[in-house]
Amino acid sequence: MMAIPGESRLRYHCQLRQSAGERRADTHPLTWRLREDGARIGLDEYREKDGYEAAIRTLEKCTPGDVIGTMKEANVRGRGGGGFSAGLKWSLTQVGDHLPRGYLICNADEMEPGTFKDRLLLEQLPHLLIEGMIIAAYANRSCYGYIFLRSEYVEAARSLALAIGEAREAGLLGKDVAGSGFDFDIALHTGAGRYICGEETALINSLEGKRANPRAKPPFPGQSGAWGKPTVVNNVETLCNAPGVMQHGVDWYRGLSGGRSEDGGTKLYGVSGLVERPGLWELPIGTRGREILDRAGGMREGHTLKAWLPGGGSTGFLLPEHLDLPMDFDTIGQYGSRLGTGLIAVVSRRQSIVSLMRNLEQFFARESCGWCTPCRDGLPWTVKILQALERGEGKPDYIEILEQHTVGLNPARTFCAHAPGAMMPLESALRHFRAEFEAGIAQASLEGVG
Repeated sequence: MMAIPGESRLRYHCQLRQSAGERRADTHPLTWRLREDGARIGLDEYREKDGYEAAIRTLEKCTPGDVIGTMKEANVRGRGGGGFSAGLKWSLTQVGDHLPRGYLICNADEMEPGTFKDRLLLEQLPHLLIEGMIIAAYANRSCYGYIFLRSEYVEAARSLALAIGEAREAGLLGKDVAGSGFDFDIALHTGAGRYICGEETALINSLEGKRANPRAKPPFPGQSGAWGKPTVVNNVETLCNAPGVMQHGVDWYRGLSGGRSEDGGTKLYGVSGLVERPGLWELPIGTRGREILDRAGGMREGHTLKAWLPGGGSTGFLLPEHLDLPMDFDTIGQYGSRLGTGLIAVVSRRQSIVSLMRNLEQFFARESCGWCTPCRDGLPWTVKILQALERGEGKPDYIEILEQHTVGLNPARTFCAHAPGAMMPLESALRHFRAEFEAGIAQASLEGVG
């Protein structure tokens, strides 16, 4: 059994930047319960704040089909980066009286560079996740749930372990959940710390004790996942949306965006980098990038914005003129990037794009599982080229080779989305800041060229 640390002195440094007075139950379903001091919300306090009411009402009054239909109609999209409809994913799970009950897995690995939103919920509001998992498990007839947590999240592990114990003791997990006749329990599993576990089948392999390689699809996890049984994998923030949807309904949830987006609900947005007040905010989905950056106090004194990543290291660079775009899945996708996790990373004009890309590609090369040749060999090759350009020792054909990589490591040419994710920021960096890469070509190598 995993050892759970006691009261840890590790604290979450990037707090939610909204006071309790700004957060209301009808407008901030993810964060309205959070305390000003950032302390963990225990079971008694959570239940005083309407906790588990949605799950109990769902188990009493709804069929699994009702839950799936509500999630689809509310247009709850996956908050882990892909933006896939949660209700649609749940509807694709193979169920039937002749089939065994399967599993629900919460992906709490959160290894995307520049992303720290799930950590807030895991540390301070673990019962919201547990309630969301109960609802999702009921919809998919899952018999057991796993929270796959990155091992570095020590404080989150302590918080979750306490919450699971509290819920189990209160009859909210285990046999006959809340007297409903539905059996469901949850185990906390800490991973070994690999970015590739963000890919759901690699996560399942790791959970089973195997090497964290992606699996061939089909079959998809909804048909044959963990230990060969139907399995649903969802992100922390995605699951945390389920209680609000089931408690307040479709119209309320879709109305939270205030007409900013066709997507429903709110989003945990964040900003990191050279800004005055890095942090997190729960805002209507579709909030414009400029408003989010303004909430972070803008760029630090002496810095001006050069570019920004809208949702983690595997998204494409956008420019200052793109700050007025609504931050939702479809809009950001139309401009050559992805919303991803919705946490903005800013780049100052004083920062080198080549150095930044070298750093990012080193991370992606290190985190490759090595399963397919384009990813295993292509990413280290990319790093070597960027290192040479960074030193001013590049050759005339290096930029063309990088451009070839952005095509050769794209979807359908690699086994999973790891390498394509690594290529998205590189492709956009070459498109927007080509001169910086060209400046890294050694002058001596240009003799006779032209």
